Amino acid sequence: MIKCNYVLVAMSGEALSNMSKTDKLIEKLLTIPNDLRYNEFKRILESLGYEEYNKGKTSGSRVTFYRTSDSDKISGDRPHGNKPVSIGWIKRVVKHLKNKGDI
Repeated sequence: MIKCNYVLVAMSGEALSNMSKTDKLIEKLLTIPNDLRYNEFKRILESLGYEEYNKGKTSGSRVTFYRTSDSDKISGDRPHGNKPVSIGWIKRVVKHLKNKGDI
């Protein structure tokens, strides 16, 4: 198990199930995988309080994750189609989240 600084509000069976899936995804993120899909990446950041934000059609593949609690932003390029998230973006996000104490 890894250290995570997020709070689980409801302790139902479903919430516990989701927590273990999220923990597994965070563990996967820490290995800097070359097969991490965008939906997994997004789920990890959402579990840490970030919300996806883009400027609509004019932003292209550029996407920002924003956390209102501390006004933190994480930006990068969303992969096209079913391609995995770039290793460079994963490395930057892992370093950023470690510096913030989130993982």
